[in-house]
Amino acid sequence: MLLDTAGLLPSAAGARVAVAGGQVTVTDGPFTESKELVSYALYEVRVEGKKPWEWASRFIKLHRDLWAGWAGQTDILQVMGPENSG
Repeated sequence: MLLDTAGLLPSAAGARVAVAGGQVTVTDGPFTESKELVSYALYEVRVEGKKPWEWASRFIKLHRDLWAGWAGQTDILQVMGPENSG
């Protein structure tokens, strides 16, 4: 069942959270677009003071902690809404 469709803002407005060698890094966009999308998680963040990359870091750290040797990354992109139209 289709739950939602939406555009995403350009990567210049996003960030990339990666884990390699057990270390988590956060890099501001823009970044080269990925050729594959393996999976995604959609968060609605309403907690004041918590930045999106902090939530993404928690998410990716679970992967690191539960699958020894796992390396990967996640891109943080904002869903485009009416506030983003000209």
